[in-house]
Amino acid sequence: MNPALLKHITQIMEQGSKSFASVTRLFDTATRHSTMMLYAWCRYCDDIIDGQELGKQISSVDKHSAREKLQMLQYLTKQAYDGLPMTEPAFAAFQIVALSNEIPQQQAFEHLEGFAMDVLCEPYRTLDDTLRYCYHVAGVVGLMMARVMGVREASVLDRACDLGIAFQLTNIARDIIEDAKAGRCYLPLEWLYQEGLMPDTLIYTENRPALARVASRLIVEAESYYTSALTGLVDLPLRSAWVIASAHGIYREIGIKVQQAGVRAWECRQRTNRGEKVTLLMAGAMQALMSRVATTTPRDPKLWQRPH
Repeated sequence: MNPALLKHITQIMEQGSKSFASVTRLFDTATRHSTMMLYAWCRYCDDIIDGQELGKQISSVDKHSAREKLQMLQYLTKQAYDGLPMTEPAFAAFQIVALSNEIPQQQAFEHLEGFAMDVLCEPYRTLDDTLRYCYHVAGVVGLMMARVMGVREASVLDRACDLGIAFQLTNIARDIIEDAKAGRCYLPLEWLYQEGLMPDTLIYTENRPALARVASRLIVEAESYYTSALTGLVDLPLRSAWVIASAHGIYREIGIKVQQAGVRAWECRQRTNRGEKVTLLMAGAMQALMSRVATTTPRDPKLWQRPH
């Protein structure tokens, strides 16, 4: 890989997601580089739509400009798959990882569909609606990541998708207030109405007890997907299983912190500290080793099923 491109994607990974960056160092070199290239593209697309740079707001974006930017991302993604020269580093990186790992073009466009859902500001009336959003913005990333790790079997891909969905449910619970201030709500409206809440009232502190109950429900829902994802470790290479088990533990811990903090969950951004990460990395190593003698169990049919 071009040294300048490698330096660029490394910086994006380390600045954009410290939790994920800490565990990707456990991958073998080739898988780590592919992971960083995929992350750089996902991060770039997300930032373009939101007018951000590595998650920090740098410009305002209205619906019209967001739609134009989405069309541009779709156009460049198609060019990347067509093998045309890419000048934007994030797309140059994506072209390498997508073509070398045979990532289906449909999956890349399904991920972009998640950004389209943000642009359209669709309401999420039911849990199924929220899970569909989670699939597009994170579950399909799990599918692409699984292909980077050499996975091709549909049942194992299902578990990778489950982990992505679990991650996103955790993110939604953690970022409720931040999203509400940006005019976005990914919580099922049915759940909000049951608590006497509305999307535009989530920011008020007097609603925190009700909001904490909704967030707790979301964390409980995520737990089913975290459990399902773990059973996929047996089908991954050992080092990849270690990475996934560690990421699983770190993100799951964030959800636990949100749930335990209750009404105080949004006073500061919930995260794992360095000591907790080390402990969870060690626990991930043990889970990866134990997976070598584990047997695959059937996936819970009640879980949301990705489109095939």
